Parts: sequence; C-alpha cells; structure tokens
Amino acid sequence: MHEASSDSEGRFQWTDIEPSRYNVRAEISTFAPVSADVTVAEGQDVAVELKFQQIASVRQAVTVVGTSAPSSLTPDPSERIVMHDQVLDANPGRPGAPISIPGYPIETASGGIKAPQYFAPGVAGDHGEPIAQFYQIGDFLYPNNLPANAHGNGYADPNFLIAPMIEAVAIDGGAFNVREGNNSVDMAATYVPRERLNSFVELTGDYRDIDLVAGWSPKNPATNAFVAVEAAYGNGYLARLEHRQQYNVNALRQFKFGRNELTLFGVGYYGISFIPGLIPINTFVPNDTVDNRQFERTNTAIFVASDTWRINDKQQLTMSGFFREYALTLRSNFAPVYSTEPPFQVIGGLIQQSEMRTIAGGGPLYTQKITSWLSVLAGVDLRRDAPRDLDLKAANAPGIFHPVTSNNLTLSFVEPYLSFDGALSRYVHYDVGFRREEVWTDNVDRINPAKSFDKLAGLTLPKATLTIFPPRSTFLPTIAFSYGEAFHTEDPRIGTGTMAPMLLAPSRLYQLVLDKTVQKFDFRVTLKHVTNSQELAKIDPDTGLQEDLGPSLNRVITVSLQRNFSQGSISISYSQADTRDRMTGEPTPEAPRLIWDAVATENHLPFHLRGRCEFEYVRAKPLGDGFVGVPVPEFRGALLRPFFDGRMSVSTEFLIASGYTGQTTETFAFPSDPTFPTPIERVVGVPLKSYITASWTYHFSK
Repeated sequence: MHEASSDSEGRFQWTDIEPSRYNVRAEISTFAPVSADVTVAEGQDVAVELKFQQIASVRQAVTVVGTSAPSSLTPDPSERIVMHDQVLDANPGRPGAPISIPGYPIETASGGIKAPQYFAPGVAGDHGEPIAQFYQIGDFLYPNNLPANAHGNGYADPNFLIAPMIEAVAIDGGAFNVREGNNSVDMAATYVPRERLNSFVELTGDYRDIDLVAGWSPKNPATNAFVAVEAAYGNGYLARLEHRQQYNVNALRQFKFGRNELTLFGVGYYGISFIPGLIPINTFVPNDTVDNRQFERTNTAIFVASDTWRINDKQQLTMSGFFREYALTLRSNFAPVYSTEPPFQVIGGLIQQSEMRTIAGGGPLYTQKITSWLSVLAGVDLRRDAPRDLDLKAANAPGIFHPVTSNNLTLSFVEPYLSFDGALSRYVHYDVGFRREEVWTDNVDRINPAKSFDKLAGLTLPKATLTIFPPRSTFLPTIAFSYGEAFHTEDPRIGTGTMAPMLLAPSRLYQLVLDKTVQKFDFRVTLKHVTNSQELAKIDPDTGLQEDLGPSLNRVITVSLQRNFSQGSISISYSQADTRDRMTGEPTPEAPRLIWDAVATENHLPFHLRGRCEFEYVRAKPLGDGFVGVPVPEFRGALLRPFFDGRMSVSTEFLIASGYTGQTTETFAFPSDPTFPTPIERVVGVPLKSYITASWTYHFSK
C-alpha cells in the first residue's frame, strides 16, 4: 500500500513506483469510495482521475453493487449531490431553508419563522405534498414531512437544522427509490449532517438581525460526534418588525462496536415571531402587513437512532427508530375585513391554526449482494402520527377566537419494500422493486362527530430504472429510463366540506436522463412526465372547506451543465415545465414554469478572498382565474477572507432581489381600492428585500 497527502489543488503524487498493476482508491466520509485499476510501465507517467459520484447516505452500497454504478439504495439516475461548501446559505443569519439548492427556488407564504419550502419545476405544492424532505442519520432516512399539519398538508420545516452542521444535500426525483415513501413524488431532498465539526463560534448580523452559532467536537479525530447550538434574534427587513427569537440545538454521536455502527442524532428547537403575512402586490400597505396580530410559535424535539450491522462484506442489517414531539400555533389573516370608516381598522379575517402531535417510527433495512448481477434490498418503514387538538379558529370583531374545525387524528403507516439491483453487463444496470403502503386513519371530529371515520387504505407502488453505459470511447451519453408510482396522504379532515377524502393521492412518473461528460464538463438532460390524481389535499384556512387540487399533468425538461475546477466550480441549469389540469386543460395555478439558475465559486481570488455567487430567475407564474404573478430574480453572493491559516474568517453575504415570494390570490376589500368596500380577487405575496450582512467565524483548531 502507498499513501500520500494532497497538494493545495487536491492532487496526489507518487514517485519510485515499481512497474505493476495497481488499484487506486479514494475515500472521504461524505461519499462512497471510488477506485480505478491502472497499469504502470517502467519510465511511464500515469495520471488517474477519480470522481466521487455516490453520496455516503449509502456507503454500504459500495459493498453491495459497486462504486460508480447506480445502486438499490440510490437508484435514481437524476440524483444530484450538492456539497454545502460549494453553494450558498439560503438566508445566512435568518430563518428558513439552510442551503440554496441550484434550480429549486425557495418560497414562503408569510415570512418570519414560518419556514419556506423548496419548489420543483411545475410543482405547486406550497406545503410539501409532492416534495419530500429527509435527514440522513447513519444509513436511515428520517422523514421530516408532517401529514395533515396545521400549516398545511405535508408541511416540512428545515428551520430545525443548524446550517454549519450540514455537509451535503442529495436531490432526486422522488418516485424511483423504494426507500422514499409519503410525499416523495416530484422531488426528495435529503440533508446529510457532518460526522464532526471543527470546533467554532460564528456571529452573523446586520442592523436588523443577529445570529450566534457555536459547534464542538471531541479532540480525538476518531470520535465522530458534535454538538451545535444557535440563538437568533431579529426583525427582518420589512416595516413590520418580527421580534423574532429562535433557539436551536443539534447533536450527533457515533459508536463503533465491532461490526456495528450506532448513530444517535437529536434536535431541540423553539421559535417565536410576528409574521408580516401576505399583502397586495404593487400596492402601498402601511407597515407591510394587513394585520399586526399575525404570529407563529413552534417548538419541536427529535431523537433518531440508527444501528448498522455489517454482517460481512456482502450483507448488512440496519435497525432504526425515531421519536418526535411537535407543537404549533399560527395566526394569519389571508382575507382581512376592514371597517368602512377611517382609520380603516382590521375587524375580521384573523384565523388561528394550532396542533400538538407526537410521531414515532422506524424499521429494519437489509441489503445483500448475491452476485454481480443481483443484489437485494428489503425493509419496512413503520410510523405513527398523532396530531391532537388540530384546530382552526376564526376571530370575531373583538378578537375572540371561536372554533371552525377541531380534530384528533391518528395516522399509522406500515410500508414494506423490496428491490433487486445489479449489472447485467458492463454496459447495462437495472433496478426494479416495489413499495406497499398501508395507511390507517382515525379521524375524530370534535365539532361534528358525524364526520368522524376510521379507514384503512393501501397502494402498491412499482418502481424500475434501466441505465445504459456506452463505451467510453464513443460520443454517446449515459441513458437512463425510470418509471415509478408514488403518493402522498390527503388531509383526512372533512372540515366544513361534505366529501370524505380518498386518503391516498397516487401519482405516476416517467423519467429519461441523458448524461455525458465532455472535457470535464458534465452535461445532463432530464425529461419528466408526471400524472397526478384528483385529490382533496388540504383544508382551506379561510373557510375550513376542502380544496380540490386535481387531476393534473406535469411535463418538465431540465438541462444542466457543471464543471469543477481545482480552484472552484460552475453550474448552470434551465428548467421548463408545462403543468395543466387534465380535466379543463388550464394551467395549474402557482406552479413555476421557467427557472434559470447559475452558480459559480472561486477559492483563489486576489487578497486571499474566496467567493460564491448565484443568480436565479423564476418567470411569472399563472395564479388562476386569469391572474399572473410577477417574476422573481435573485442574485446572492458571499465573499470570505480567511486569517491565521484558516482559524478565523470574516465574510459578507448579500442578496439583491425583487418581486414577491408566496404569490397567490385572495379575495378581500382593501381601503385603497376604488371599489372599497366591495371585495375583489387580487394577487398577494410577501415582498422580497435586498440586504447585506456580515459574519465572523473563529475555529479553535486549524
């Protein structure tokens, strides 16, 4: 065995190597190891380039199916690995999604601590119904979506993650992996935490917000563990001061006992703030809010344990479990009612959504490589959600709340899955499997007991991927075709409506991926065809009525180009979607149609600076009833200057943006309307503001 350390550009060099055939292997904790066989002749210089391709979410897949080919644990050929160090924080020092993922815009419908959601091209699921979110703990995918959440059905909140502890995010098509269940329709995002932190303290702030983060890991580099804490305060950038407070702790510990690796992960979070809410666009609104009483309070505690037993080089068994406590109180006003005389006080429209719930689950996962052409993956996901006091209340003129809907729910999931995977030849790889969904729902309507019900629903979801690798000497691209069926749960509350939901909303997806590397540029084209069933997916917070959201068809093309350099990287993507109601042919409201994104990084700028920048453009979206929103361009960047061999750094982050986030339509009368007090339908959103902030970071070791 020969070992060497890299130079400043990541290159390794060996001299005085005996002529022979060698296996060159590269390993890093974040990715699966990669290797290459090379023959060295006497007097010959040989260059070998190794490219990490598989996220370490499935490090065990290396022993199951190989290194660079797709595996039963990561079968989706459209999967992208976004390294945190190569992109920008979405909102440094501010609440929301911790990482800006190129090509997937982030939107919020209220501001404040109400966490925004990632949007996929052509997807209008503003609360996460068709977009899944996971935390990868050891070899377990912890599901973060909450069915029938008071925020909205399928809501997923990434506010609980402290940004510096995230090492990478894996993005895939959602429907093609048997391990991914509820909400994994158009997209699944998996956050990968670091195994260790370089102990640090970081302060980020500007004239409106301040954020303090500290992280610690043991001195022994063989001990994988960290504790990170965060305290954030601020008022945001709108005239309505948020008076925001957030307190957060994340912790991870790994233990190795012989062939077993146990990973423990915990989260504790509390947040409270006033929220500006939606306001009419292109209209002067005093204090940037229609109701100063809008606010949110959230707290949660999460504990996850995952143990992987590597039985031998070809078999392993993972046992995992989790428990979560969650509570939410949210006050919003989407349809304000004003007094008809000056000073036009808000006298109606305020609502309150609240809940308390516990979630418990887990399950086994078994993998085995039998031959080069056959590997087996089998497992069961178990989960029980128990939202209690899931209430929607409306305030009268004096501000006293009265109930509109009130439910106690229990949702129980039993989800076995099985897949077969292997290489039929050096040019063909296959993955085929299925996932069975058995979902039991107990809905206790506390206002109208006649609308209570107890129901079991099931689906079988087949999934398959065929990947063709052409000879490297040809100009042909890698071709991968995938088929998958997926689903998300409907909100089981009938509310003030009349129809009992079907509980499970199925979807069918086809995907074609063409991938080719030319002169170290990775060029990829992805075509996707998604059909969604008719669904009663959530309760309208204004009325308590069910919302009919289907059936629909979404067709998407995404073209991307990526190149990594020794000093940085560049990535460009373009997505165009056509999403329509299959009954009427009308465009699906609020689904982004066109998304441009470009990201560039440079680590060797003058004066020892390091830079990151991203430009994202989302074309104006149709919002329904003939209304069209406004486009949203965003340009964000960061400049960092390290000192003392990297032990300390100073950086500045900025966002230049215009338009509105969370664009939708609401019907109400606004005092500046010529027709006031007659209500009219209008476009509303949360104004986007440009900002610049600064950060100081100190590491306690090099």
